[in-house]
Amino acid sequence: MAAKTAKQLIKGALADLSQVNFEQFLDDLLDREEEPRVKRNQVEDKTIIVVTDVLVSTFTDTGALAVVVELLMKIDCHKEAKQLEKEIGEQSPVCSPGAEGGCTGADFVDEHIATLIDRVNNIGAILDELFQKKVITHGVYVEISAIPTTSNKMRQLYYGALHSAGPKGKEVFYKILERTEIFLIDDLKKKK
Repeated sequence: MAAKTAKQLIKGALADLSQVNFEQFLDDLLDREEEPRVKRNQVEDKTIIVVTDVLVSTFTDTGALAVVVELLMKIDCHKEAKQLEKEIGEQSPVCSPGAEGGCTGADFVDEHIATLIDRVNNIGAILDELFQKKVITHGVYVEISAIPTTSNKMRQLYYGALHSAGPKGKEVFYKILERTEIFLIDDLKKKK
């Protein structure tokens, strides 16, 4: 089966929403304070296809996927968000940082994010080190620390802070994972 494009993944996720949830998704998309922002006339009364095109043209392929997952979680469409995360992970080729092919720690994190969200346990130490290395701010540290579940902390860390920090921030995160989640990272590297 051929890999799906970001547009296909987003269209599929949005098509699974009820009309009410789709409207809530659009409302929260318009309420996002982070740049770049979507204008009301770009998405109001538009089809899923048009909204998908706006998302990809505004945020790029990877950024649009992150925004969609973030908003699905925000509107309590957890099942749809997890399904999209799973599909995103399935699209990436298996990589092992340092191996032939130029895979980076950031690539590894992007590829395995669904598993990392489910299986990382040592989130406190990870947040401490990310803050110490200035990948996240004190405000982000406090905000994520206040989230009750580890998986939701990880989700917010990845789709919020690390997405904003870009590849360099994800690379630092990967190095921290190599030290704090040794067995998990080894297990993921072996899965090919």
